[in-house]
Amino acid sequence: MPALKALLTQLLAWVLAGIVFAGFGLPVALALPLAVVQGGLAAGIGALLKSERWWLAIHLAFSPALVAALQLELPPVFPLAVLGGLTLVFWTTFRGEVPLFLSSRATAEALLALLPGQPGLRVMDLGAGTGRLLRHLAQSRPDARFVGVEHAPLPYLAARWNTRSLDNFNVERSDIWHRSLAEMDVVYAFLSPRVMPRLWQKAQAEMRPRTLLVSSSFPVPDAIPEQVIDVRDRRGTRLFCYRL
Repeated sequence: MPALKALLTQLLAWVLAGIVFAGFGLPVALALPLAVVQGGLAAGIGALLKSERWWLAIHLAFSPALVAALQLELPPVFPLAVLGGLTLVFWTTFRGEVPLFLSSRATAEALLALLPGQPGLRVMDLGAGTGRLLRHLAQSRPDARFVGVEHAPLPYLAARWNTRSLDNFNVERSDIWHRSLAEMDVVYAFLSPRVMPRLWQKAQAEMRPRTLLVSSSFPVPDAIPEQVIDVRDRRGTRLFCYRL
């Protein structure tokens, strides 16, 4: 379980950081330097355990940020508010292994060029985030229908706000693994390498023949894409297109 692995990584890094400071005769009262060393060790341990890159960033910054916040003597309600806000944004990230990724405008343009020209086309974004990508598509293709699926509360509310003036764009608050893909002509996903085998299995079981699955940045292991599109954005996004 990713959350348990992250907790054990943090604990082991604290033990090793204490050993390092004791070995050099440094006082553990140097809280911030100790936290910086612990963060580096945690990120290194996470890399050895093949954690996702976003976990490495969390490991690196968690303890230094915590110590710095404690030194600022912030009111007790502040960390609770931060935790509540992060929970509303990321929601099931720790359980589902799918962080919040936002697609670029250039990716939206590339995806728009991929859409078939047939009227009544049905397109779904699994993990729609704030809905910006589908909003652009819906504005450009009023003849098509677009559905965004998002589970985290705050991104879902943002997506609902972005859809308020569009009749051909609907956002559903649902777990992507519980939402059927059977009616869709094109399914877009920007998820995580860890869940790609599960997504491919779901697509093969539910999507109709000749429909299209487009994965941003993460290919399906052991599956050959129909085409791969290089997007000219800062992230160097690649779109992997699979014909069912």
